[in-house]
This record gives sequence, C-alpha cells and structure tokens, in this order.
Amino acid sequence: MTATASSSPVLPSIAVLGCGWLGLPLAKSLVQAGYPVVGSTTTPKQLLTLRDAGITPYLLQLGPDFSATDADTLRAMLTGTEVLVLNIPPSKAGPGGYPALLRPVGSAVAAAGVRHVLFVSSTSVYPDEPRPMTEADAVASAEASSDLLRAEGQFTSANGQWQTTVVRLSGLIGPDRPPGRFLAGRQNVPNGDAPVNLIHLDDCIGLLISIIQQNIWAIPSMPAPLSTSPAGSSMRPPPSSWAWPLRFLERIRAGQNHRQQPDPPHPAL
Repeated sequence: MTATASSSPVLPSIAVLGCGWLGLPLAKSLVQAGYPVVGSTTTPKQLLTLRDAGITPYLLQLGPDFSATDADTLRAMLTGTEVLVLNIPPSKAGPGGYPALLRPVGSAVAAAGVRHVLFVSSTSVYPDEPRPMTEADAVASAEASSDLLRAEGQFTSANGQWQTTVVRLSGLIGPDRPPGRFLAGRQNVPNGDAPVNLIHLDDCIGLLISIIQQNIWAIPSMPAPLSTSPAGSSMRPPPSSWAWPLRFLERIRAGQNHRQQPDPPHPAL
C-alpha cells in the first residue's frame, strides 16, 4: 500500500515592521500559528530575542537618518513577503513627519510586490466628542491626526499593487499598561464617568491575526462605534450605509476566536 502525503495549505509569509510592545507578541503568535515571519527592531540587543522566537530579525531605523543601507535592509526584509503588518507609531518630528517617515516603506512595498498591508493606526483621527463616529468624522483638527490620515492614505490609495486594511486601535492595555495609567496623577477629571475605549493586548493580537487568516482586505478603516468595548461585544448597531464595515465585523465576530480577555465590569448606565 502506498502512503499519500496529505497536502496542507501554504501559509503566507508575514513581515512585522515594528516589533515593540504590540508587534513582538503579535509576531510570536504568528510564528506559533505556523506562519513564516520576519520582523524589524531598532535595538541591536533585540535581534537575539526575535531570533530565539523564530522570527527572522532585521535591524532597521526609519527617520531622518534613513540611509541607502537601511533601504537595502528594508527591501531585503520585504522580498518574498505577502503580508506586511505596519506597526510604526507616529513620529514627533512635527507636521509632515509621519508621512515622510513611512514613505520609504511604501516604495519598498511596491518594489517587493507585497500583496497586503495591515496598517495599525489610531482613533486619534476622530474628534474627541462623546458620540458615535463614522469615517466621515475622520477629518483631523490637529497636525498629528492630519499626519496620521495622510500616512494611511499612502497605503490605502487605489494603486492596484496591494490591498490595505487599516485598524484604528485605542486605549491599549495589558502587560505594563494597566487601565489606570491613562489617568495617573490626574484629579477632578472632566466627564470622569464618560465611557472610554479600551482593548487588551491579547485581543489586539487575536483581531489582527483573524484579519490575516480570513483574508479581510481593502477595508479603509473600522468605525469607532463598532469597537467600543475591549473585546468588541457591546456594539452599537451601525446604519445601513456601513454595509462594508459591517460585513467585515460579522466575519470577525463569527467565531469570536480572537477574544481572550473578558469585558471589564462597568456601572449600569
């Protein structure tokens, strides 16, 4: 009798640009799930940490001192990569700094033929107002937020070369980031009973991996009302005009397998 080897799907190769507080545990989880993963760090001593976790490490520093050597490193990192998780926080270089910081990444994505970009962004693009937000509200009133939108646009503009999904996170909590840190040292906080956006690191990782596993691409952003709880279980029903983000949400919620942390207790409203 002849044994037939069972065929298993080939998982896409993934690059995590920015292996920090979120990026490193995300990359580790992807490796554990069987994905081939490369990752970048700005710290030489972190190279061994990445390698020991099964992540092919690259030392890369974006910014004003970005050199031809850095460009070669970035190109090598993305060569053969199908999915890029872009997890670089906004710079403090002033107006225009963040789009400029990421411009070499866009060029490298195009040159390497990356098929999908998962852009980890922030809800700071929305105004600080106590109401549900839609994509129409993502018009920046501050330079930092304006830069964030422009940076997103560098990867979401219709170019036909790759598909991008933007995930705007807010209130990240987890190891070394307790919820109380947002109000540390503050007293008499205005609207102290107002709800806040919180999401645990474990659920961030589960959400991002679910997007990759389910091939949920070409989503410009996830409106804030769809993720008002740490694990996304208490959500306002969106209007019918949000059909595309709603389909995305239903696919994510279908299995709830990305959820690991329970919602925190909250007072009755």
